[in-house]
Amino acid sequence: VMRAVRTIENSDICLLMIDGTRGLESQDMNIFSLILKNSKGLIILVNKWDLVEKENNTIKEIEKEIRYRTAPFTDYPILFISATEKQRIHKILDLIDQVNANRTRKIPTSELNEVMLEVVKHNPPPSLKGKYIKIKYITQLPTYTPSFAFFCNLPQYVKDPYKRFVENKLREKYDFTGVPLRIFFRKK
Repeated sequence: VMRAVRTIENSDICLLMIDGTRGLESQDMNIFSLILKNSKGLIILVNKWDLVEKENNTIKEIEKEIRYRTAPFTDYPILFISATEKQRIHKILDLIDQVNANRTRKIPTSELNEVMLEVVKHNPPPSLKGKYIKIKYITQLPTYTPSFAFFCNLPQYVKDPYKRFVENKLREKYDFTGVPLRIFFRKK
């Protein structure tokens, strides 16, 4: 476990391999939360896919179960592989390149403001105690993982559901699959 923790801290993208015959276990969930806490890119690999008894919707059902257990962060690729049969293992490298491109994506401030201020205008943060929160400016921070700062008049009143809404809209507009986003609301 200590070696896994150290490896997660020193990596850019983590491949979380789970046993296809046993599903997502508590130790897998602990490692998953460590990956998120350290803001690393993530790809989930479901191994031993050759041993799983398959029906018509087996992949969709297992994917749905994994995403349900790992909510609210569900925007990551899941690949079903078999190491012994060498099934789909070459796709892993393509996914790593894709997630790394998403992790290093920089969005120009002008484009970010144009897109996100429109979203905020149509769905402003809920007012609290009769005070309205006005978001004036958005920028991407120069950090290792995608982080966005929303400058507003009353950042202390912005609650987690609105942060998740903004994150979902960012993911909708730009491809950040496999990468946790960090959203900050700061005083203008």
